[in-house]
Amino acid sequence: MRVRLIMLMVIVIFLGGYHAPVSSRDVSNPSIESVSGSDSAEEEQLTLGQLRQKYADTFKTNGPSTKKVALTFDDVPDPRFTPQVLDVLKKYNVRATFFIVGSRAEKHPDLVKRIVKEGHMVGNHSYNHPEFSKLSMNAFRKQILHTGDIIRRLAGYTPKMIRPPYGDINEEQLRWAARQHYSIVNWNVDSLDWKGLSKEQVKDNILSAVKPGSIVLQHAGGGVGSNLNGTIEALPEVIEELRNRGYELVTLDEMLGLPKAKD
Repeated sequence: MRVRLIMLMVIVIFLGGYHAPVSSRDVSNPSIESVSGSDSAEEEQLTLGQLRQKYADTFKTNGPSTKKVALTFDDVPDPRFTPQVLDVLKKYNVRATFFIVGSRAEKHPDLVKRIVKEGHMVGNHSYNHPEFSKLSMNAFRKQILHTGDIIRRLAGYTPKMIRPPYGDINEEQLRWAARQHYSIVNWNVDSLDWKGLSKEQVKDNILSAVKPGSIVLQHAGGGVGSNLNGTIEALPEVIEELRNRGYELVTLDEMLGLPKAKD
């Protein structure tokens, strides 16, 4: 009897002091309240692919599967490269989409005005090209709103479309963008031209991956020491080949059926 009593006490002590292991998923999985903006639990970190699925109405990487392709150029304006890209587009009567960095627009306002005057669309690419997911929400909002104000003064409208530097954004920022009626637009064809690739490499990266509804990422601006000659030299042949394949080259507002200006 005494042995049985001792065994019972051991079991009670064991059960009372035992805590089930908490998996990493339990820790990171947000409650419904936290997803809507509460600070009560840390949000699960979704991948960009998961964010695109969850926020499909706001986060775009491609258009409908029609014979249209959108050529887009980041990190503008840049007096070294932007005018050369514009010259090629003008020669071939192509309208494209340029994502503006606010600090560069302040330094080169005439280039922004030329982009708009020649019929191209402009979008918001932040003020000084930070990685959005590493910013506080207040800093993120300032990047977008300040750049939007700069673009409005130069282009005559506040862009609806935002392209995050490096394509990087988090869920809280996406929710804010959706509430403010912005669209986040990345790409599904990457020229990798920022690496200083040759004309043939840039051309192959684009033409080997393009398909109906593709959004092509190129650059018409860069940092110190950047070499975008590959993009400039490849662009005429890329345009010609896409047209030979039956593609219409359009701006992002045309492709996605979205207004270019924020409402």
